Amino acid sequence: MDDITEILNTWRYSPNDINVRIIDGQDGKPKLQMRLDLGLLQMELDGRPDGQRPHRFETYLSYYIHKSRRKRLGKKVPFQLTPVDCWLLQQESIQFYHRYLALMRLGDYDRVIRDTTRNLQVFDFVARHAGDEEIIWSFEQYRPYVVMMNTRALTSQCMENKEYDQALDYIRNAKRLLRRHYRRHQDKIGDDQLELELLQEWAVEVKKKRPLSKRARLQRELTIAIRKEEYERAAVLRDLLGTAGE
Repeated sequence: MDDITEILNTWRYSPNDINVRIIDGQDGKPKLQMRLDLGLLQMELDGRPDGQRPHRFETYLSYYIHKSRRKRLGKKVPFQLTPVDCWLLQQESIQFYHRYLALMRLGDYDRVIRDTTRNLQVFDFVARHAGDEEIIWSFEQYRPYVVMMNTRALTSQCMENKEYDQALDYIRNAKRLLRRHYRRHQDKIGDDQLELELLQEWAVEVKKKRPLSKRARLQRELTIAIRKEEYERAAVLRDLLGTAGE
């Protein structure tokens, strides 16, 4: 059966949501499906999303990394990616983009971290070996978004484990990376810093959900006591603050 109309009719497309699900594949392995307005995508959960193994390697990225290492060992001319190589890496990265977008909707943060990290590795690899600024920028323009998605997955994972300080550390590190990127490419980006703004909003969310430390709790109680003119209680709280840790 080649016509997928029956599948599409039983899984209506919702334009206001990312429509994804896990199904059992005919090979016995789970598959990831994403419903689109004109059809659907089906992806493997691991390896390359389309299940292919270019040149018997897991991905084109792993294949080109292997080639670059062999070239380096040969000590001849430096390894350089051709425009066709870069196109293949870009098309592969789009597959990974679709997958981590779907996985984020499902809350599979481990795999989102894996796939976003992989795409960031592609950007770094192209920057080192493409030799063409226009081609490099065709990858680099997406770095802020991928950093943001990677950080979103890391912080979401931390929040599930109530590791609030670690979540804030991830956000701070991502903000440093993005500021560096914006400075380096200010002539192309201008004042658009949407991803940085989103990270700052997430930091506020994390801080709101983070339980107060003993010192912060005492400080809040002291402020309330002074406002209510409960000076004896305020004196006790001030003494406790003097001996409280962070």
